[in-house]
Amino acid sequence: MTALEKYYGKFDEEPRLLTRHGQVEFITSMKYIHDSISSLNKEKSEVKILDIGAGTGRYSVALQEEGFDVTAVELVKSNLEKLRKKHTMVKTWQGNATDLHFLPDEKFDIVLLFGPLYHLHDEESRLKALSEAKRVMKKDARLLVAYITNEYSVLTYCFKEGHIGECMRNGTLTSDFHGIFGENDLYSYVRLEDINALNEKAGLLREKIIAADGAADYMRRELAAMSEEDFKYFVDYHLATCERAELLGASAHLVDILKKGD
Repeated sequence: MTALEKYYGKFDEEPRLLTRHGQVEFITSMKYIHDSISSLNKEKSEVKILDIGAGTGRYSVALQEEGFDVTAVELVKSNLEKLRKKHTMVKTWQGNATDLHFLPDEKFDIVLLFGPLYHLHDEESRLKALSEAKRVMKKDARLLVAYITNEYSVLTYCFKEGHIGECMRNGTLTSDFHGIFGENDLYSYVRLEDINALNEKAGLLREKIIAADGAADYMRRELAAMSEEDFKYFVDYHLATCERAELLGASAHLVDILKKGD
């Protein structure tokens, strides 16, 4: 069993997306998935969605229940078993984002890559995942890719949780505070220039990039204590500002919305 499988055998992503800060991420991501679907000008029954790194199916099941044709790919067996126990019409595969040989070329209208890039540390693996996603996209399809930002990790783990000295001494941060990650690390974190370089090499063109959760992860206690009315205002505020360039870097999660470049 890999470290990733052991981790997700204990950690269930779905409850996180039901917390107040997780709801911000889920609501925002779903909005932009729907916006991407609308841009296709297709009937709902015609839209084929692929969820790579589907976890326990938080997005897959919700989209399938809306009437879309959804296929889910998940590496971790325990996650896949939880998804399958929901008895939905989501088609499921156990597989790795870097090798989707079991799926045909140009099959899907919307491709979600919401987890795998968190856990791939080297450029070669990241490019394989992006290339496989690109291969299975139709010509007019949209690809939504999620990343965890470098500055979020530095602000929370290094400073808020008090690990900055340790990280600087053991060489896991560069002199300009960019994280250095190896194959034994569970997560990797990126800056905008890292994402831009990957897109250029993968031949993908950006439509827009959004802060999926903005300040929500820094405000867990405050969001949990808010009234329903105030929380709605916070969500409205976030949706009104999540494309603003000055807010992107500090968001915990970014979602890059892409189309084929050739």
